[in-house]
Amino acid sequence: MADSEVRRYDLVIVGMGSGGMVAAEFAATLDLKVAVAERARVGGDCLWTGCVPSKALLAAGKVAHHMRTADDFGIEPVEPKIDRGSVWKHIRSVQQEIASTDDNPQRFVDMGIDIVYGSARLTGKNTVQVGDRTLETRYVLLCTGSRPAVPPVEGLQDAGFVTSESLFELEDPPASFVNIGGGPIAVEMVQGFTRLGIPVTLLQKGPRILPKDEPALVGKLVDKLRTEGIDLRFNVETQKVTVENGKKVVHGTEDGAPATWSADELLVAVGRVPNKEGLGIEELGIECTPKAIVVDNRGRTSVDTVYACGDVAGRFLFTHSAAYEGVRAVRDMFFPGKGKVVAAVPWCTFTDPELAHTGMTEAQAREKHGDAIEVWHQDLVHNDRARADGASEGAVMIITDKKKIVGAHILAPAAGEMIHEFALAIEEGVKLSELSQFMHVYPTLGTSISQLAGEAAFEKAGKLRWLVKRK
Repeated sequence: MADSEVRRYDLVIVGMGSGGMVAAEFAATLDLKVAVAERARVGGDCLWTGCVPSKALLAAGKVAHHMRTADDFGIEPVEPKIDRGSVWKHIRSVQQEIASTDDNPQRFVDMGIDIVYGSARLTGKNTVQVGDRTLETRYVLLCTGSRPAVPPVEGLQDAGFVTSESLFELEDPPASFVNIGGGPIAVEMVQGFTRLGIPVTLLQKGPRILPKDEPALVGKLVDKLRTEGIDLRFNVETQKVTVENGKKVVHGTEDGAPATWSADELLVAVGRVPNKEGLGIEELGIECTPKAIVVDNRGRTSVDTVYACGDVAGRFLFTHSAAYEGVRAVRDMFFPGKGKVVAAVPWCTFTDPELAHTGMTEAQAREKHGDAIEVWHQDLVHNDRARADGASEGAVMIITDKKKIVGAHILAPAAGEMIHEFALAIEEGVKLSELSQFMHVYPTLGTSISQLAGEAAFEKAGKLRWLVKRK
């Protein structure tokens, strides 16, 4: 078929990142005719600029940290000799391994999916133009993701900076950083940099890092980060950036007082902007806000044949959320009934220890349910595995309303692995005491979950003590 001819599909997906890849694979299993339009590389932000390279960096930093702190376990410590250029090469090798296997374009072609490279534009509710190709389709799924936001700070563009998109393209990272921003990307990177011997100062506009997470556990994490020598600055207003004597200097205020911070490079991590320009959505009348394409709880835009998922839809900006939303959208398009996107979304900031979250924070629960909520809390100093591993700085925190779990927050090694049972519990309306019916392996960090569930069960049993058989 000539490139200029019209091709007909059941589904055209725009963007082959986390959401697009999973949605395409699901649709292919349904024997649907699927095409994906991709303007750059298969794998998207997660593989090339986000989850994969950042976790590889954090793993390298953790090895270096263990070498320095080996005396905590009775082993002679050693200051590691770190070749940061080699660390960056290792990160790229991990990316290439994934790109050549699970994210290999040929794998999707072998499923019967057509990959069309180029920028896509919707020219009608059932047509997508990619270069000189016209793709006719029953449905369109927009999975175009997002990009790093850049604040309008005087002199920033002239001084130059890196973001999560360009950080891992460096051949050899700079000797020091000033980081602007205090969200998950920023916090992960500053710990990873510091452990690899790269001094970092983090500048956060508000009073604390990770403002969407549970403040009680964020405070514990801040204490841990500061013990590692990470320079965290709060209530900072950045006003301008200059270059002086080869250093990049951020000028602003901290708690209202004038201050400056300098380093070899600036890392800007102040949030994300949806990739919705150039898609032709305005001409189709698809409703948008500055932060997202507007979708309903089925993933549909205001044009019923066009769906959107992941970062561009602005619900939750996570790889796993994009994949979930993409599958739910395909289910809604092609199966009877409705495929609502309603799951309790868990997330995790992969510091050491990790900070995981699902459902409501304590403040959110009080605002919605009132002061009748209960907060169950256990520090990891009461967890035998955490003490054995020398990792007892964290805690498990569970919020219940009418005994049902409505929020859970974990600061612990592998907290991201532990949070899933709480996401399921919230989704299924499970009471905390009911988790005591399921055994958790001992000794694990999950023992803390069973201990809190046991407390709830014991409390319930205590109210029924009048039923106890007595002589």
